[in-house]
Amino acid sequence: MPAARTGPSVPVVLAVAVPVIVAFAVLPRVVDLYQTELLIYGLTFAIAALGFNLLLGYTGLLSFGHSAYFGMGAYTVAFIVRDLHVQSMELCILAGVLSTFVIAALFGYVCVRHTRIFFGILTLALSQVLWSLAFKFFWVTGGTDGIRVARTGITLLGGLIDFKGSGSYQKFVYAYYYYVLALFAISAALMWVIVHSPFGKALQAIRDNEIRAGFVGIRVRRYRWIAFVISGCFTGLAGVLWVPLNGLTTPDILYWPFSGEIVFMTVLGGFRTFTGPIVGAIAFNYLKVYAVASSQYWQMVLGCVLVVLVMVLPTGIVGTLARLGGKLRRG
Repeated sequence: MPAARTGPSVPVVLAVAVPVIVAFAVLPRVVDLYQTELLIYGLTFAIAALGFNLLLGYTGLLSFGHSAYFGMGAYTVAFIVRDLHVQSMELCILAGVLSTFVIAALFGYVCVRHTRIFFGILTLALSQVLWSLAFKFFWVTGGTDGIRVARTGITLLGGLIDFKGSGSYQKFVYAYYYYVLALFAISAALMWVIVHSPFGKALQAIRDNEIRAGFVGIRVRRYRWIAFVISGCFTGLAGVLWVPLNGLTTPDILYWPFSGEIVFMTVLGGFRTFTGPIVGAIAFNYLKVYAVASSQYWQMVLGCVLVVLVMVLPTGIVGTLARLGGKLRRG
């Protein structure tokens, strides 16, 4: 008896993904420099949301502490650039992901022993420990002043591309856009392989029925821990990529509201879909930027917009579009 299809085939995925990547590659030639910079932020947050959704959408664990891994990746870059005078972005990525792996492994070992609200509270509490350390040890972290990382001191592709001399800002934005786009494409492809692998199917079985998953031989706690670590590493990678673009690393990215933003991104796009977190991250970034620009009460404006969107689109942007597409096909 042939096996049932559990997801789109590789040719179908490539037929959709390749034109999207090509469209993103063309965008900097169509939009201005500021819009290109916003797209870099959106792609960076999309990597973080992809990692977060491995826990929420595929494992059924709601974390309120993913700012810890984003911040760990960011602070690692800030430290090694300031103290070790590292310039290579590739070394920054390696160091940032490794440090995030260690923290995620330690925090995950504690958190995956619990589920539901207990899991969420633990992730929140542990992330706030890191925020408190970054805030209090100001002689190391710079406190609220943060650590500045000049983009002119960063090189790409092993030093082949640098950003010194005239026109450095424009050169940085365009070069860094394609650099982040390439890493986003690799991250999305890797995450797609993970969630459609036997490991990913086991995570979904745990999400749907933990007891039955244990009965069929799945080591529930171990699988959750591995998913937690992978999720943290993806988010840490996003934190690493965020630093040269933002230019300043402060404790704000470790504070719990930033974890809430990552949750909002994923829910806004649709956490039960693969592409939902990507769409949600890019949409949320634009919503926040234009809310800040439109009013001094931007938190209230953004909150009202998000509440309305969640009420109108309970399955997220992508989930709602998929449902409408299904109705049209049936019609």
